Amino acid sequence: MPASSISRDGALTGLRAIAAILVIGTHCGFVTGKIPHGYTGNIFARLEIGVPIFFALSGFLLFRPWARAALAGGRTPSTKRYARRRFRRIVPAYVVAVLVTFAFYAVYTGGGENPGQSWYGLLRYLTLTHIYTFDYMATRLHIGLPQMWSLAVEVSFYAILPVLAYLLLRRRDGGARSPAAVLWLIAALALIEPIWLVVLHSTHLLPMAAGMWLPAHLAPFAGGMALVILQIRRAHCRARVALPIAVATFLLSANSLIGGHYLDPVRPWQPIVVPLMYALFATLLLAPLALGDTGWWHRFLSTRPMVFLGEISYEIFLLHIVVMVATMEYVLGWPGFTGSALGLWSLTLLLTIPLAWALNWLTAPKDLRARIQLSSRSAGTSSASARPRCEEASFSAGDSCAADRNSPSGTNTGS
Repeated sequence: MPASSISRDGALTGLRAIAAILVIGTHCGFVTGKIPHGYTGNIFARLEIGVPIFFALSGFLLFRPWARAALAGGRTPSTKRYARRRFRRIVPAYVVAVLVTFAFYAVYTGGGENPGQSWYGLLRYLTLTHIYTFDYMATRLHIGLPQMWSLAVEVSFYAILPVLAYLLLRRRDGGARSPAAVLWLIAALALIEPIWLVVLHSTHLLPMAAGMWLPAHLAPFAGGMALVILQIRRAHCRARVALPIAVATFLLSANSLIGGHYLDPVRPWQPIVVPLMYALFATLLLAPLALGDTGWWHRFLSTRPMVFLGEISYEIFLLHIVVMVATMEYVLGWPGFTGSALGLWSLTLLLTIPLAWALNWLTAPKDLRARIQLSSRSAGTSSASARPRCEEASFSAGDSCAADRNSPSGTNTGS
């Protein structure tokens, strides 16, 4: 598939909807008390796998302009324009969501400790520096904003991407590296994650919160970046091959031997293997869309509802925790760690959608709002007619994870 057609491919936006729905699911499994219970609980815990999907999408869509410029003779992107667009898309909605959440928790205490709810905590969240501490769980975790660790990771990736792209794509003499050489370098980049996690979980050289920092999540970004090079080389991947492997990877990650049980003692290999399985899963979901398969998987993700949800997935991510808490407390009247995870999952999504749309309407760039209106009218008719410019949207999302040394995946689900 020509690269130009993918830049307007609604299926990539629809994949963001899948990621956001998975993230809501893992939170709902946690707050209703389902996660600690057997294999079903493990499935809910592993729904945090939505986060690597967002990371892989960011790697693919944001690295692609630099790769095209270096390997396909395109124009090198403007770093200033790139930074301005990232700031414009991310910051306004994020600031509103943080202020609303802090205001909500100033009234709603939830009956528990909330170390992030302070003026200093507000400053750290607004500047996306809250994860840079020794013990995040004890000192910076805001129980209404636990998902924001992944946005801090995203912003870290945004910041280093121009330099990273130059190092990966350019030789010392200024010429472009070969695609094969770039793939090898991307593979080396992905290896930073397991090395970082080994050091984190086997030594005391790194802070406990280092499981939330960018080096601990580089593999899914690298997976998306590798797909860019494969796309330029006109490689192909079929959904009928990639998706069964992805599903098997997900189910294996929920196996107690491989992934452990929530809050149980961790075996030495689990903090390393599970994040790599997440990265493989995310890359496999994205691969058919990036590498030319326009079959059922592409058509499903290009449907009108999926494209619409994908366009507001960033706002869904920002708001869904506080909506979920308010839903349990004021709509359903369920005490914590009780109730139906599936029921809460459905209701939280339903109630978050209009609020997310309103936040998008208030804060998103005008061209993005116009694309959402166009997508809601024409998505599903063809990949070209949906016209969401994915690389200009944010692929930030997160789950309820707050990293510590006792979680198999390097994170610990908490709401």
